[in-house]
Amino acid sequence: MFFSKSTDALIAKQQNETIRIETWGNNALRIRVTQNSEFTNDNKALCPAVSPAEISEDNNGAVIKNGKIRCIVSKTGWIEFYNRDSLILKEYYRDFRDANEHSPSMNFHAREFKPVSGSDYNIITRFEAQKGEKIFGMGQYQQPNLDLKGCVLELAQRNSQISIPFYISNKGYGFLWNNAGIGEVMFGLNYTQWNSKLSEELDYWITADDTPKNILENYTEVTGRAPEFPENVLGLWQCKLRYRTQDEVLEVAREYKRRGIPLDVIVIDFFHWIRQGDWSFDPKYWPAPQKMLDELKEMGVRCMVSIWPTVDRKSVNFREMLDKGLFIRTERGSIQCFDYQGDTVIYDALNPEAREFIWNKAKENYYKYGIDMFWLDEAEPEYCAYDYEHYRHYTGPALKVGNSYPKAHAQAFYEGMKSQGQTDIVNLLRCAWVGSQKYATLVWSGDIKSNFTALRDQLSAGLNIGIAGIPWWVSDTGGFYGNVNDEHFNELLIRRFQFSTFCPVLRMHGDRGPHDIPNLSDLDYGGGFSETGRPNELWSYGEEVFEILKKYLNIRFGMKDYIKSVMNEASRNGSPVIRTMFYEFPNNEICWNIDDQYMFGEKYLVAPVLYQGVAERGVYLPDGNWKNIHNGQIYTGPQKIIAKAPIDIIPVFERC
Repeated sequence: MFFSKSTDALIAKQQNETIRIETWGNNALRIRVTQNSEFTNDNKALCPAVSPAEISEDNNGAVIKNGKIRCIVSKTGWIEFYNRDSLILKEYYRDFRDANEHSPSMNFHAREFKPVSGSDYNIITRFEAQKGEKIFGMGQYQQPNLDLKGCVLELAQRNSQISIPFYISNKGYGFLWNNAGIGEVMFGLNYTQWNSKLSEELDYWITADDTPKNILENYTEVTGRAPEFPENVLGLWQCKLRYRTQDEVLEVAREYKRRGIPLDVIVIDFFHWIRQGDWSFDPKYWPAPQKMLDELKEMGVRCMVSIWPTVDRKSVNFREMLDKGLFIRTERGSIQCFDYQGDTVIYDALNPEAREFIWNKAKENYYKYGIDMFWLDEAEPEYCAYDYEHYRHYTGPALKVGNSYPKAHAQAFYEGMKSQGQTDIVNLLRCAWVGSQKYATLVWSGDIKSNFTALRDQLSAGLNIGIAGIPWWVSDTGGFYGNVNDEHFNELLIRRFQFSTFCPVLRMHGDRGPHDIPNLSDLDYGGGFSETGRPNELWSYGEEVFEILKKYLNIRFGMKDYIKSVMNEASRNGSPVIRTMFYEFPNNEICWNIDDQYMFGEKYLVAPVLYQGVAERGVYLPDGNWKNIHNGQIYTGPQKIIAKAPIDIIPVFERC
């Protein structure tokens, strides 16, 4: 192994492999390994953040240090990391060159580069497992596991699955797999293995620090932080599948006003257009958008519209976009990518010209009326078949770059809105990647079932995506796929509404069956073509449910200043809005094991009811005094209590 150094980097070479380790942010290092002649110039998810390094070399190898993190590269080329003097991560190998290792004759290497074509490789890298390690983050996966140790995760975007490959370990470090390609990670009990199916180089980033809050601050320093959250959308968002006409939208908004219930946002869902890719209102059902927007504005209601990235072959924009090469390409056969209610292709958000095109259409057909919020649905993008080998983007094959699509899609609208001078930006997306937060991305957890199993999954999903750097997160209140005739639906709706009250955004949405409402048109296109769901407003489920929902909406209104302060903290240092218990109490070992309660900012401990028919539940209260917000009773922690939770109560305790 031959070593050299520069101001900010340690370079190690052996045979055809080159390792480059450089300082990158506070207490952090970026590590790249290539078997090509040179490294790429692509920072991928990282913003430039290079600082001077401390580098030394002796007979055993070389050392690079940046603040609290220290990396050792041995003479045989293997890498290990320390938080000060504590080992935090070490490559996994069983190699005859290291006689002190067990089973050296296995000749099992930490890094594998399997040639695919040209300069691309299937890259595998492995790290030693540590006894007692816990792993959190990685985006959003539909499972109840908060601690991901022992899990196998697909590194790919799907409807309701979000790959953001950053995690925090209880061993005092954070790790980013700086790769937008399709792959897999296995957090095994024997070793951790990362696999990228198509990459030019191995690329990851690691930081070491004293607390999860410090680690997340270091991470968001180099990937970006959310902007200031608009104060006028901290209340209720009203949505359903789907408002079909401007009269339906106005009737709902007027009814909220008549009942004296403030409404911050009303959302117009899909097929308000004629065909996918028109990105405009169907004039038959939306004849006077400006008049509608003027009345909504007078009522203090902002309007959001759904925009899909899909383009029907019969869309008014298809031919121009095809000729300009603005679509995701298929490697074989038809260019069709998506087959829901049309023969469609998908615009390529990784193409700057395509991003400009879709924003200009949105500006021309929506923004001019005063619509300044966009629901960027299908943002993974959703394919009719998740055959990632079949698709190619402007910047390369989907296997290599595809996971960054939702971030680029968000970028198109954020930068377009910023160019118009708008500052109160928030757009709703069903997917995200590393750094999406800096483009004012509010992520929702996708098209999930209306049942308690999905509710349990959403708690872990929301907490882990916050650890991965996305502070603005929401799930469909009541779930997406649900039938109002289900005997347990109202119970579920109440429990989900209570949970949503103590989330970044409170949004009513869902596809409410049974679907027995006739379509407005017998045609196979246009704004009257698609079905709609049952009513989904606060008063749609009977007076008893209505009173409970109003109670929690009023609780949220009373917390507006506090919620704003928590949102501001997310912008300032990257902290999640909903937080794992260990995030606020990192020195409490019990808090590292709790996965069914959370902190809403630093002040409120929330213990949601996650199971059907439950009327009480255990709650762990850490050190300090805790006041039950419902009856004022004060408890002194640490202790575990049994909290009453009848249908109108979610156990919440204020830190005092």
